[in-house]
Amino acid sequence: MSRPLLIKQLKEKNPQLNQLELENVLDTFCNGIKKALIDGKNVEIRGFGTFFIKKIKEKYNARNPNTKELIYVPEKNKVRFRPSRKLKNFINQ
Repeated sequence: MSRPLLIKQLKEKNPQLNQLELENVLDTFCNGIKKALIDGKNVEIRGFGTFFIKKIKEKYNARNPNTKELIYVPEKNKVRFRPSRKLKNFINQ
């Protein structure tokens, strides 16, 4: 689902809000999640799932599959999502 489609669906459910207000709501929601993840916190949305940061260890001897050259992969953080039990059950019905 794209951002414009999500805003369109929000507009259908909330016709009293204009386009700019809906964009601000969506931006505030996304920025709140980003800020919490940057601060090292987990973001739990009940009935939907949890966003969290997972630290990936550095790899000293990874290999580029195209050139077969050895490369160094530094340690990094990745965003992960764990769906809630409700969401899993809803998707698997």
